[in-house]
Amino acid sequence: QVQLVESGGGLVRPGGSLRLSCAASGVTLDYYAIGWFRQAPGKEREGVACINTSDGGSGYVDSAKGRFTISMDNVKNMVYLQMNSLQPEDTGVYSCALGVGLGCTFAAGDYEYWGQGTQVTVSS
Repeated sequence: QVQLVESGGGLVRPGGSLRLSCAASGVTLDYYAIGWFRQAPGKEREGVACINTSDGGSGYVDSAKGRFTISMDNVKNMVYLQMNSLQPEDTGVYSCALGVGLGCTFAAGDYEYWGQGTQVTVSS
């Protein structure tokens, strides 16, 4: 079965960086979409970045543009989210999700498989 496992979260000061990893098993990342979502306390989950594994095409929510970079390693079956210039409003649980068929979107309902998430806290 498909499993997604995130890692790389932690506590970082404003302006710092983190790289999140999403390890996929039970599937070969050939023709799927992988999205990174975050959920802050008391807020709805929001998509921040996504990538089409077939061609590497990617998209970002406005708040992530210029700061976050999503990438993948098809050999290792891994997807990464490099986050730079982190701010307190980036705090939340970050989850990766795999979608079948609809391509890169920011709608959580378009993704069928989810990881458990990794906590990112940006605080001084």
